[in-house]
Formats: sequence, structure tokens, C-alpha cells
Amino acid sequence: MRMTRSQRTLGAAVTREGRGLHTGEPMKITLRPGEQDGGLLLRRVDLDGEPTLAATVENVVGVEWETVIADGEVAVRTVEHVLAALAAARIDNAALDLDGPEPPALDGSAEPWCQVIQEAGVVEQEARARVLEVDQPFTLTVEESRYTVTPYPRYRVSCEIDFESPVIGRQFASFEIDEAGFRTEIAPARTFGLESWREPLHARGLALGASPENTIVVTDEGLAAGIELRFPDEFVRHKVVDVVGDLALVGARLHAHVVAERPGHRGNIEVARRLKSLLDPDEGPFLDIQGILDYLPHRYPLLLIDRILEFDQGKRIVGLKNVTINEPFFTGHFPGHPIMPGVLIVEAMAQVGGLLLMNEFEDPTSKVVYFMSMDDVKFRRPVVPGDQIIFELEMLQFRGRVCKMRGVGRVDGHTVAEAGMMAQVVDR
Repeated sequence: MRMTRSQRTLGAAVTREGRGLHTGEPMKITLRPGEQDGGLLLRRVDLDGEPTLAATVENVVGVEWETVIADGEVAVRTVEHVLAALAAARIDNAALDLDGPEPPALDGSAEPWCQVIQEAGVVEQEARARVLEVDQPFTLTVEESRYTVTPYPRYRVSCEIDFESPVIGRQFASFEIDEAGFRTEIAPARTFGLESWREPLHARGLALGASPENTIVVTDEGLAAGIELRFPDEFVRHKVVDVVGDLALVGARLHAHVVAERPGHRGNIEVARRLKSLLDPDEGPFLDIQGILDYLPHRYPLLLIDRILEFDQGKRIVGLKNVTINEPFFTGHFPGHPIMPGVLIVEAMAQVGGLLLMNEFEDPTSKVVYFMSMDDVKFRRPVVPGDQIIFELEMLQFRGRVCKMRGVGRVDGHTVAEAGMMAQVVDR
């Protein structure tokens, strides 16, 4: 990561009103100038105290059909379209005041938000902007989505989709993400859905505000009556909007080429998490191996984590385990077909979970975590040499010295193991 160019914010406040795509309720949003180094903030002005959420990947709690940001009971959903416009315009700092849980859908694209930015104007600030330059390629596979991120001197997104619907089919598009090109070639592309999705989504309380005014509806026969495409490949262009919007949650301008095959919000957010872990390499991980040794009593051959990447006290922790052929358990599990034992995957997950408690006591080095029970343990796929397991654990309950957690381990975005855990902290 390097610091280049000045940060930017909006020049004035601009308001828009309309119905939410998923809630179907009337919504109003005002985009305001933000303080330098403040980032993108979401403020719920309809709630007591007007609570504010940082639009960062750490606060993402939902990725089904939309991107949802929350902290406790305070949530803002369907943020990807407005964030895409802000990212393309290189707006680093802004406050988004909402009188409900989601921005208005407007016409279902990012183009109205580009109009808002043009109307507000852009102001340069004194602080230097954060720019993340990817210097090593990586790939991620998340369910049916596959991503390849490679070094690139600017920001480019290439996208491929493949739907069984003959109206959509297989489409590919590739664009430089800059302000002018985004507004004319990408932003006008609207969200879309198959008519067959309507009732299942409504049953889940989703897409209640979707209509021909804000959604391209695809039927078995073709496009719904009255709908005309803005581009022949409008569907894949809208997927580019979603990728740009979700990756805005990294919190930096990107210099990278992101190739997304069958992208979805879940995969986009996993890429954002990986990029965020690269954002400040000079600062290192939250805990490196020496820090882990200070807190955990485990030693070779049963110290099974290498670093802690993220830590949100009392809420969430993310840790990493590099799996190499030199692991002693591969000698016997199994000769000629090395697979990491499931019990050790869960043990590694538990070690990460134990570190989630490290700041809950005045002298954590004098404590040790005993795991009392595990439930709903599932192994989804084997872990083999060369894999890197990312463990994410969430605190569900903490009373006295007993806590409940839920953990998941992923390799390249695929879930390999998950479990519920109960642990007790005792004196060493």
C-alpha cells in the first residue's frame, strides 16, 4: 500500500427519495461531505442517537441477494449501488444519512448516484488518499464464483456470467473503472431477476420493492412487457456494478485487475476481505507467531495457527493456518494421500477462538482456555498440503468466564469445517 493523490469528498449535500428495493418502503437519503480520513459513513437518522456505521468489509453481516452492513441492531442494506458510484468517482470520505434501512432503489442502477455526485461536486482534501496496489496475484473460489486478482497499474474489472435463461446466457465484459467510463458504460446497467425468483424472494421478505421501474424482469418468454435493455449485455455490466460496490468496502482505491467468474455478493465480500488484509502490510498482522506464543500455551507440534489477521474485541476474530507437507501428522494421515485430520482442524479453530478472549482479562498471559463442548461440527471438504485455512469465529455469548462461539474455516473461500463451541477461561 502506498499513499498517493489527495483524498476527495463531496462539495455539497444532495438528497434523493424513493422506495427501497427489498423493503419496498419509502426511503430518503442525503449524501453529505465527509471529514478527511473519515471514510464512508452510513448514518441512520431515523433511530435514537442517529447511530453511524462505517462502510467497511468488517461490518458486513449479510450477502444473500444484497450486501448488508450492521453493528448490533443497527443495519443498512443494499448499499452496493451507491458505493459503486462513490468508488468510481474516487470519493474517499462522505456521510450517507438514511431515514430507513436501505437507500432508495431509484431506477435500479448506479447512474442516479453518479448524477448525485455530479450535482454535489467534488472537493479535494489535504490528506493523501489510500491506494492499494496488488503486487502478487491470488485466486479465490467461493461456491460457484471464482475470482482472479492480478497486479495492474490502474483499476479494472472483468466479469463473466452464465445463466440458463436464453435472454441472458453467457456474457463477458471488461472495463477500466474510472469516473467517466463508469458513468457512461457501467452505471446505467440495472439490477435484474428472473420472474421465477419473485415468489421465493417475497417469501423471505426480499425484493418487495422490485418493479419494472427499477428491475429488469426476465420471463420464460423473454423480457417483461415494457422493458428494453440499455445495453445488449446489460446483465453482466450490472454485475460489474456490484463488484465495484462491494470492493469499495476495502477502504482504499484499488490498483488491480479483478476477474470475476459468476460473481455474487458472497464471493465479492470474500475478495474484499482478502484485499483488506493486504492493505497495510507494513503494519503486519494483528498478532504474528511471536505474539501468539505469548498468549497461547501450545507448542510444537500442537500449535496450529500462524497469525491473527483481524480482531474485534468481544465480537470477532480471524486467524490463519498455513498447511505444509512438513506437518508431522501427514506422516501417518495418510501415507501417499496426505489429509489434515478433522480433529486438528477443529483444534486450530479452537486456538483462534481462545485468542478472542485475550483482551477480556487484565493479565491474559496468566489464563488458559478450556473448551467444554462442541456441537454441530461439520467437515465439508478435505484440507491438504498447500492449503491456507482462514478461521473466522464470532462471539455469541460471554458471561463470567464462560463463552459460546461459532466458527468456520475456509480454504479459497470454500467452507472446510464449521462448529459451535463453549469454552471456559481458568487460571494457569
